Amino acid sequence: MNAEDRLYTIALNLIPGVGAVRFAALVDYFGSPLAAWEASPTALRDLNFPKKVYDAFLQVRAELDLVSFFADTEQKGIAILTATDEAYPHRLKSIDNPPPVIYMLGKVVPQDEWAVAIVGTRKFTHYGREVAEEMAAFLARNGVTVVSGLARGVDSIAHRAALDAGGRTIAVLGSGVDIIYPPENRTIADEIISQGAVISDYPPGTPPDGINFPPRNRIISGLSLAAVVVEAGERSGASITANYALEQGREVFAVPGNIYSPQSKGTNRLIRDGAHPLLSPEDLLDALNLTMVTEQQTARMVLPGNALEAAIFEVLGQEPVHVDQIGIQAGLPIEQISSTLALMELKGMVRQVGGMRYIAVREAKAAYYVDTEKDE
Repeated sequence: MNAEDRLYTIALNLIPGVGAVRFAALVDYFGSPLAAWEASPTALRDLNFPKKVYDAFLQVRAELDLVSFFADTEQKGIAILTATDEAYPHRLKSIDNPPPVIYMLGKVVPQDEWAVAIVGTRKFTHYGREVAEEMAAFLARNGVTVVSGLARGVDSIAHRAALDAGGRTIAVLGSGVDIIYPPENRTIADEIISQGAVISDYPPGTPPDGINFPPRNRIISGLSLAAVVVEAGERSGASITANYALEQGREVFAVPGNIYSPQSKGTNRLIRDGAHPLLSPEDLLDALNLTMVTEQQTARMVLPGNALEAAIFEVLGQEPVHVDQIGIQAGLPIEQISSTLALMELKGMVRQVGGMRYIAVREAKAAYYVDTEKDE
C-alpha cells in the first residue's frame, strides 16, 4: 500500500459505521481507499449502505482535517497502524477481515505472538478471582502475554496479575485508546502501556458504547493463540469472545464451575459444546506447545528463517508427514532435513507427533503465509 492509500485508509476508518466489512466493500467497489474517499454521492449510494452511514461519510469527508487529526494523535503518543504496516500484529492480520486500522498506546513486540486471552464475567466469585489470578500470573511468568478487555471483573484481575508477575499484557478497548473505560482503570491502563499495549480499532475520542464491546472481542481473540473463559453467564461478552476464537481457528478453554452458580453456566456450557476443560495452567501450556516459550522466543530472534525452512514448510501441514517423505518432497538430503527440523521445533514452527512424523504448528504456518503473500 502506498502512502496515499494508507492515508485514506485511516480517513475511511474515521467514518462511524465503516468497519472492516464496509471498508473492504468500499475498496473492492472503487479500487482503492483514495478512490473510495473521493467517490461521488451517487456512486456511494450504489453500495446500499444504511442512510446513517452514508450521511456520516459525507459529513466526515466535508469536515475532516487530517493534519489536525495526526497532530493530535502524535501529541497523545498514539500510534496508528494499518493492516499493511509491518508493525501491525501478525496474528491479528491473519483473521478474516482484520481491522483496517488499529490505534495503540504502548508497544506490541515479537514476544506478543505468544499470547493467550483471559476473559470472564464482571460479577466474579472468589473462585473466579483465584483462578484468573493464578492463570494470568502463571502465563506471564512463563513468557506468555495476557490479552483481555480491561473490563471490570475477570478482565481487570487478569491484567493486574500479569503486571504483578512482571509479564506483558494487552488491553483491547471498546472506546478510543484516549478514553479509558471504566474510568477507575486509568491507573492500571497506564501500567499496561508501560508493560504492553492498549489497543482499539475505534478512533481516538470514541466514547464507550454498548454496541462497541461485542465487536472488539474479535480483536481480543485475534491477537491470541487461545481464549480462556474463567467465569461467564449464559449470555456474556466472554462467551462472544469464545465464539470469535472458534471462528478464527483458535483454541478455547473454559474453567469448570459449580453447576448451580450463575457465573459458571456459560463456562460449563462451553465445555459441553466442545471447549477444553481447563484444570490447571500447566494443561494450557502443554495443549498449546508453550512449555518452551522463552527458548522459542530466543531461537526466533537468533535463528532467522531461511530457504531450507521455507522448503520444509511448503511440505508440512496439519497431517503428519514422515521425515523421509519430507526429504523426498523437498528434494533435500535427510541429514539437512533432520537438523533443520530440530531447529524449527525449538522455534515453535513444527511439532513432532511421534514416529519421526511432523506437522506444522498452525499459527507459525499462518504467519508464514502472511509473510510470503506480502513478498509476492
